[in-house]
Amino acid sequence: MTTRWYKEPWAYFVFFLPLTAVIAGITTLIIANTDADTVVVDDYYKKGKSINLEISKIKEAQKLGIAFDMMVSEQEIVLKPTGIEKSFPVLNVSFYHPTLADRDFSLKLTADGNGWYRQTFDNDITGKWRIQVLPFDQRWKLQTTVALPQSEFRPFELQY
Repeated sequence: MTTRWYKEPWAYFVFFLPLTAVIAGITTLIIANTDADTVVVDDYYKKGKSINLEISKIKEAQKLGIAFDMMVSEQEIVLKPTGIEKSFPVLNVSFYHPTLADRDFSLKLTADGNGWYRQTFDNDITGKWRIQVLPFDQRWKLQTTVALPQSEFRPFELQY
């Protein structure tokens, strides 16, 4: 006895697998086109050459003996200078999320009466962050990677 193909259950099983692969491929293509990958750098050659300049700024900070203790709570950052006599009018502090570029932000910190640099902010800072500190003239740079928030002062660990 012969049955029509559309009455055979195995026909639907055979059609289902390729159809699932096509739908998954189209979905992947749509996701890839709508969500840009911010981790990938367009011009990696120029980015690689600029690393030497950044390292020289970090070495300049080491040569000058610039160091800070840092505390970052849910809504405030405080930098306490250690080992330096000079005060800076403004420090530019940038927060970089490792994978989500839209969460990156920068702050300008000014010294209070104690010589500590503090600023409040509204951004969500939970998780791992790369933090960079530069003076207004950008002669030197400090950077570190930390898990935030942190409720007590910790030394600003230098990283290249």
